[in-house]
Amino acid sequence: MADVLSKRNRFKVDRVATKGGNSEDDGDDSSEKGNSSEAIEMGERPGSAASNDGERASSPTALLSNTNTYMTMNDNSQRTYAATKSLRHQLTREALPRLDNYRNILSIQAGHRPTLDELHNATIHEKPQGEKTTEVVSDNLVKFGWIKGVLVRCLLNIWGVMLFLRLSWVVGQAGIGEGVIIITLACVVTTITGLSMSAISTNGNIKGGGTYYMISRSLGPDFGASIGVIFAVANAVAVAMYTIGFCESLNDLLKTFDLKIIDNGVNDVRIIGTITIILLTGIVVIGLEWETKAQIVLLGILIVAQVAFVIGSIMGPMDDSEKAKGFVGYSGELFVENFGPDYQYSEGKEHSFFTVFSVFFPAATGILAGANISGDLKDPQNAIPKGTMLAIVITSLTYVGFAIICGATMMRQATGNIEDLYNGTLTNCTEGCDWGLQNSFQVIELVSAFGPLIYAGCFAATLSSALASLVSAPKVFQALCKDKLYPYLGPFGRGYGKNNEPVNGYILTFIIALGCIIIAELNAIAPLISNFFLAAYGLVNFSTFHAELVKPVGWRPTFKYYNGWLSLVGAILCLAVMFLMNWPTALVTFGCLFALYLVIIYRKPDVNWGSSTQAQTYKAALNSIQELVHIEEHVKNYRPQILVLSGLPSARPPLIDFSYSICKHLSMMVCGHIVKNPLNQRLRTSYTQRMYHWLRDHKIKAFYSLADNTGFKEGAQALMQLSGLGKMKPNLVLMGYKRDWNVCPEDDLNAYFGVIHAAFDIYLSLAILRAPEGLDFSGLIAESYITPIPVPIAVPGEQDAIPTVSADVADGSASLKPSASTASGWSEKKTLNQSQESLHSHERSRFFCLSPSSIWRGSSAEQTPPGTPAMKRANDLQADSLAGSTAVVNHTGLGLKKNKKKGSRENLFTDPSGNPLPKELLNSVTLFQRKQKKGIIDVWWLYDDGGLTLLLPYILTTRPNWSSCKLRVFCLANRKEELDSEQRRMAAMLSKFRIDFSDVIVITDIVKKASESTRNYFDGFIKNFVKNEDGQDARITESEMIALRDKTNRHMRLREQLLLHSKTSNLIVMTLPMPRKGTVSAPLYMAWLELLTANMPPFLLVRGNQTSVLTFYS
Repeated sequence: MADVLSKRNRFKVDRVATKGGNSEDDGDDSSEKGNSSEAIEMGERPGSAASNDGERASSPTALLSNTNTYMTMNDNSQRTYAATKSLRHQLTREALPRLDNYRNILSIQAGHRPTLDELHNATIHEKPQGEKTTEVVSDNLVKFGWIKGVLVRCLLNIWGVMLFLRLSWVVGQAGIGEGVIIITLACVVTTITGLSMSAISTNGNIKGGGTYYMISRSLGPDFGASIGVIFAVANAVAVAMYTIGFCESLNDLLKTFDLKIIDNGVNDVRIIGTITIILLTGIVVIGLEWETKAQIVLLGILIVAQVAFVIGSIMGPMDDSEKAKGFVGYSGELFVENFGPDYQYSEGKEHSFFTVFSVFFPAATGILAGANISGDLKDPQNAIPKGTMLAIVITSLTYVGFAIICGATMMRQATGNIEDLYNGTLTNCTEGCDWGLQNSFQVIELVSAFGPLIYAGCFAATLSSALASLVSAPKVFQALCKDKLYPYLGPFGRGYGKNNEPVNGYILTFIIALGCIIIAELNAIAPLISNFFLAAYGLVNFSTFHAELVKPVGWRPTFKYYNGWLSLVGAILCLAVMFLMNWPTALVTFGCLFALYLVIIYRKPDVNWGSSTQAQTYKAALNSIQELVHIEEHVKNYRPQILVLSGLPSARPPLIDFSYSICKHLSMMVCGHIVKNPLNQRLRTSYTQRMYHWLRDHKIKAFYSLADNTGFKEGAQALMQLSGLGKMKPNLVLMGYKRDWNVCPEDDLNAYFGVIHAAFDIYLSLAILRAPEGLDFSGLIAESYITPIPVPIAVPGEQDAIPTVSADVADGSASLKPSASTASGWSEKKTLNQSQESLHSHERSRFFCLSPSSIWRGSSAEQTPPGTPAMKRANDLQADSLAGSTAVVNHTGLGLKKNKKKGSRENLFTDPSGNPLPKELLNSVTLFQRKQKKGIIDVWWLYDDGGLTLLLPYILTTRPNWSSCKLRVFCLANRKEELDSEQRRMAAMLSKFRIDFSDVIVITDIVKKASESTRNYFDGFIKNFVKNEDGQDARITESEMIALRDKTNRHMRLREQLLLHSKTSNLIVMTLPMPRKGTVSAPLYMAWLELLTANMPPFLLVRGNQTSVLTFYS
């Protein structure tokens, strides 16, 4: 009965009250967390037994320690986020939905959700104790809300010196009407940018870095890093620009009192600027809290100065001197007069709407001030949209209101002479006027109820902007440096103190700003800074448009008042304004962006931020594949899409290199890896990541496909049938030659032979590659991303078999077992002679290593694909009685140029101990990587397979490594009388196919009986298969030998012709004999292939699927 009650109540949900009433926070990593209001637990009722550990829970609260909860640690509200622990101890391994489970896996607060293996498999995989991490979040961290952190900063940056010194000039030139249009147009750009930024900032947590963080996570590291550097530099130089503005305002004030330090000029600017930048840097280094307090004081001064201006405009002129300077108070007639434009020659050029706009627009470039300290905000997702948009509205109304007041109360031209006021000639400026909207920058001071307050407002505006830029530049640069996208910037990403202050960044910004202050001439740099800001705005807009266009599933901003197409308009407007303001600096900006972009493209940083460009790549690829499905295939567009049965690509570099020589920049290549035993997901993921790393390091663009829990034949069939998608799937299977076919187990041989049949069964072409020294070097070269474990073996020669590694799946241990079918062996090359040695003899193996990949728990030793076995035989060559001479051939070094270039891929190969490979072993590993000397590729186009036998070597000759080689084509003729006609016919056909060749050779006596030595040589291959000492049935029957006698003789004759013509060639390509089902057995077929390829240069056997891959039509 107790068991029944236990089963009935095992998933009862109990609510457990905890202390505190605050709800759980929204998951912002940097913000403070409140206590959970309640914890939901899935457990048993009191009194029921716990299944896993046998303990009995006395109450629901007794189980609380095993659930995923935030726990209060002390009275100071320091909270420790305990590493999540699933409910595996409470009758289930399931975990309740918790926010910590959705954090970045690298986050220290990330929770632990049970893996699918833990839930699905019978054995519980306990989480290692070392993985449990905690983080104490202190209340001492200074975090700002949306008012102090965003609104105040944006107001101070947008209310700059432009409001007090240049706005009146803008109204004087453009008039009230066009002046308001100029302000509105600038506000439209900033408003659209603000909406776009709001959408991005509400699409997930925003961390430190502000604009850089948003762009890099939206468009990717290439765009984000380039704009991050430019934006940080722009802010650093802007510190100097605002500081110089303060110094010039202070100089003007000192001039009114006839005071100076040295010359009231450049030297005074340098002295005052140096003192000012030191003080400002000291404020921000002390901490953002002090900087924020200073900003609030400066904001108060700014607001008081603006109120004084409005009050002064209402009070009107106080005396005739003010009237003589053009201030006449509110006047409807004056408003109408000043409403239209009156562009005048000023400051060295004739002005127009766009030139005036370019002067005003920098006033609107402060909207990112709050976003730049996103890492110091309590709730960036809420603060950035609210504070930024409200600041844009307030400042826009302020600028429009000030423009209307200036136009309604101040004349465009005024002499400033009281007598002209009395005479009615106040606007007679034939000799030039010093006052009025178009001439004086002190209009705001003149109108203000208390003029010195305007100076205070100018000081507050410049110093606040300098402070904001001094904080923004290091914060953005710190975030950029932490991502390690550019080299040598690591020290600037280091943070200090409780708020992780970028002290090194502050010092760098101080140095840049101080250098610009000493120059003291920023008129040429100021337009470039504005262009840098505009480039950032443009990319923010484009990021939103791109995300809205691609619509990845992760694009779910909570801010809904945006439109993707409106963001595109904003991006275009930013681009247009850049060129309208100053087109040379716009070009310089794009040049800097492009250069930084190229650096990222070249470095290819290993980051994955789920950018919209990745989503666009997927969407474009998907659309292209879907369109390709509906396009009928044409012979002119044939591409050899290769499935390489390579096993681990890092174990067989020559096979991968040869295949990539065909596919590079032309078609798809898939590396197929078959593992006999089942692998868990962790191992499958590890294999995939390691192999893609290896392919990338070797600059090979290929796919990797893994099939586990299957035999070689079944796995190969699965890869052939399931690899690829739509038209992007393999049409050619490339295998390594099975060198140990005559000594391997019968099942392995049949599996290899079955793969050949399987390829033809599903209408795929097939190619088999054989290299003189083999293709598998897994025991002799270090595998990438694995630390090999050297395993000493017995002295070679004292045993006949080479040890191989097998893994015990039960306990994950590895053992050494002697076997004839081994991992790759390699030895010194021997001089070839006429003596015929045993084909079953083994060379000496220098060493062997065991990779940890084969001894991981839960895995088994990887199955070595039978196509590229590990055994090495002697390089013995049959006596060439036909040639009449003894040949000594060095196949490994034949016709190869050494590649000693810096960065050569040869440097990527070492032995298992990390030492450089022996020269001869390195030559074998890099056989198909180095450039071939002038030589020959012999093409034995024996049978018409659709032309693939001819096409593949032609493709090779278009590659740099093989471009020095000429094609020599061999074909068969039935009778000697047809020799000339057959030769002309083949030459004509090659010419129609537009394939260059050096010679065409026709073989006529292919049906002639082979020599005795060749027949004896062949009999040595099959002697163990035609008779069996154990009394079992022979694997090659006498009836089979009789039925295929002619074919066997033809292959013997081909062997003789190969020795006569092609034994010194760089590469031999021959049509693969067709294994007819039910006619030829696996041993006999492999004996044919051995007869053709043994002791030859690199040999490629090819058989097309009898479909044309060549055409002579245009």
